[in-house]
Amino acid sequence: MDISDLFQIPLEAKALYLKGTRVTMPHLTVHLPENRLAGKEPVLVAALSEAIVDVYGEWARDLVSIRLAGVPAGRFAQGGKAVDTNASVILGVRAGVFDRPDAAQITARLGTRLTDAITRVVGDDLRAGTTVELVASPAERTFVGGALIV
Repeated sequence: MDISDLFQIPLEAKALYLKGTRVTMPHLTVHLPENRLAGKEPVLVAALSEAIVDVYGEWARDLVSIRLAGVPAGRFAQGGKAVDTNASVILGVRAGVFDRPDAAQITARLGTRLTDAITRVVGDDLRAGTTVELVASPAERTFVGGALIV
């Protein structure tokens, strides 16, 4: 199978990249004000996982890697002023997702679903201050357990 053949298969039906038995995984780092996050971690992890599964498909559930980082009061700022209504999501994805004909739809769904998950758990007042950044990783730059995943 040529890599271009993968573009013809719906995202929900397959991993974005598969070679042998190793599958790359969506990995998220989420920064939220600590006072908004505390005690909500399990519910937020479940909601973020569901958001990824909604876009990628069920195959991704056990592969989603999430890191929650609570930002102490006064260390989240917008316009030079401390705020507690911002959230930042950095989602590592395979670079190939941006080459797909349906890339615009996939990226829009990721941004929407992740923002919805955060606001549903932490509060809708975070919606306007939530940033989702998709960071592309070329195949030759992704390592798991010290091994190159290509």
